[in-house]
Amino acid sequence: MNSIKTYFIFLFICAINIATSADKPNIILIMSDDMGISDIGCYGSEIETPNLDKLAANGLRFTQFYNTARCCPTRASLLSGLYPHQAGIGWMMVDRGHDGYRGELNRECITIAEALKTSGYGTYMSGKWHVTKHISPDGPKNNWPMQRGFDRFYGTIHGAGSLWDPNTLTRDNTQMSPDNDPEYKPKKEWFYTDAISDQTVRYIEEHVKAKPNDPFFCYVSYTAAHWPMHARDEVVEKYKGKYDAGYKVIREARFKKMKELGIIKKDSKLSPQPWEWGRVKEEEWEIKCMEVYAAMVDEMDQGIGQIIETLEKNQKLDNTLILFLQDNGGCAEAFGRGKNKTTGPRAAEPSLPPMKKGELQTQMIPAQTRDGYPVRTGPGVMPGPADTYIGYGLGWANVSNTPFREYKHWVHEGGISTPLIAHWPAGIKRKGELDHQPGHLIDIMATCIEIGGVSYPKKKDGIKIKPLEGKSLNTAFKGKKIKREALYWEHEGNRAIRKGDWKLVSKENKPWELYNIKSDRSELNDLSKSKRDLVAELSKAYQDYADRANVSPVGTWRGKPREKKN
Repeated sequence: MNSIKTYFIFLFICAINIATSADKPNIILIMSDDMGISDIGCYGSEIETPNLDKLAANGLRFTQFYNTARCCPTRASLLSGLYPHQAGIGWMMVDRGHDGYRGELNRECITIAEALKTSGYGTYMSGKWHVTKHISPDGPKNNWPMQRGFDRFYGTIHGAGSLWDPNTLTRDNTQMSPDNDPEYKPKKEWFYTDAISDQTVRYIEEHVKAKPNDPFFCYVSYTAAHWPMHARDEVVEKYKGKYDAGYKVIREARFKKMKELGIIKKDSKLSPQPWEWGRVKEEEWEIKCMEVYAAMVDEMDQGIGQIIETLEKNQKLDNTLILFLQDNGGCAEAFGRGKNKTTGPRAAEPSLPPMKKGELQTQMIPAQTRDGYPVRTGPGVMPGPADTYIGYGLGWANVSNTPFREYKHWVHEGGISTPLIAHWPAGIKRKGELDHQPGHLIDIMATCIEIGGVSYPKKKDGIKIKPLEGKSLNTAFKGKKIKREALYWEHEGNRAIRKGDWKLVSKENKPWELYNIKSDRSELNDLSKSKRDLVAELSKAYQDYADRANVSPVGTWRGKPREKKN
């Protein structure tokens, strides 16, 4: 009798475990590259993003969510749930001799994939990695995706490159060229944004077929809309004429729409515009740059639509948490915009030997296309094709970051503000709502830990793991207030702390500025001189953070620590 009783208890426990595993939501984390807060339709843009807009209409939008102002620190923070310096990447992929600036995702953190794997998740990634300095196919791979928790990977290890022929293109642990991949033969010409979307679809379908009762995690890391401005002609054509009026008209239209949508307050102010349209010498070129940029965003949204369709087809959409966000604000870097010896029209015929089939593209800026055309940059070189390599520049970055100040690199609102769309029909009942409480990349891991049923470790492989810094967004999903002390930033000497409605911020080696974000999110009215006690309080809190979180000493990112400045 006891043996029969024990048997039924065993069956009951097994049934509970199976049900629990099946109830765990799938998680799809989608990140775009070098885009401003106003660049998608449901946050104010004129760019066509119907798939993201639909997710927003049936989910939740956060209006005060933050990143770290640059791609690699953002990815380190996102993957680890720590501030970037704690994960070892306070700056770029260069070792500055200090633990916060090693240029390498350290082993004192675990990734979302490593965490979710312990809870029965299949883990997949497609797109940009950019958290290791070891990008050579013959070098160390201990910090490549499959060595940091992912079951499968297809994408680039490096941080930037051509969308037609990216460097460090990798499947699992093997680098390859687009024309020499036996597992992926697209119907159209190979294009990186499409490839990222297609691989994600493939991973979902393969997982559902092989492990129908197990949850999955997909990290979808697009390089759109990071320079170079590359897009398909037919998509660029959709935006022909849309930007002829220039920066001011588009920016003001976005500003108005953002107010109407509730993304910003009705009494918000528009920060100053850096360039006047009438003074721009190369208007036709500037227009083309933004047309291509818009097409890049459009193409990404189309790919997201494919992913959503795949979830629907496999009856997985209801219990899948989809998160969409961006890695930093719009990029004002003048990349590829200076006149030089490559500036000029495209040659009638290729002038260089074509690359061999399977030959690896190893350069961030290719010298040539695979078919032998030299790559061109500079004013008047119309972006889009594979033989061009150009950024969209300061004027359009200012439009992307409407209505805020500054850009990628700075930690004023324009550099660190991102949309965050959360869609999860089974878990988020706030349909089409806005959440105005501040949040940060560090919250993504905490969210995955909670809803994925993960026991966060204190040690891994004998190494002490740093405790999570973030708060689970599941609290906000349920309409409740997230309790936190403050949020912090440091990037390339620019620094900030936000505590409640107050934000203390400074550019490198410049005095602190103080803003009330509730009434002045565009950071136009500096209150530092009239509220010196508050400046002192917040600056001390910031320094305490910097000292504990591997940010100090000041100036380490340059390779030379500098004296502390308050």
